Amino acid sequence: MENVLYALYEVINDRKQNPKEGSYTNYLIDKGIDKILKKVGEECAETIIAAKNGVKNDTIYEICDLIYHLSVLMEEQGITWDDIFGELAKRELKEGNLKKFNTKGEI
Repeated sequence: MENVLYALYEVINDRKQNPKEGSYTNYLIDKGIDKILKKVGEECAETIIAAKNGVKNDTIYEICDLIYHLSVLMEEQGITWDDIFGELAKRELKEGNLKKFNTKGEI
């Protein structure tokens, strides 16, 4: 699934390098960091509300919007998915973050 994230990032990067008229991604890039951060905040709030309402499909939809806007933010800041996955891998390897399983495989 991470290929989807890489592909999304590439589309965002391509829009930055080769702007297309009417592109929402270009709109965000042109408006700058304040607009991008505003949208990340809005999508985060919408994700929270959808999850609180307990509607799975709405929550999935809002998480996708949040991931998209986070990807625009990442591109704007020069952060790649490799950076994110690398940080997650480092955290996984920390002793305190490893899950201990009992003999039945339960946490």
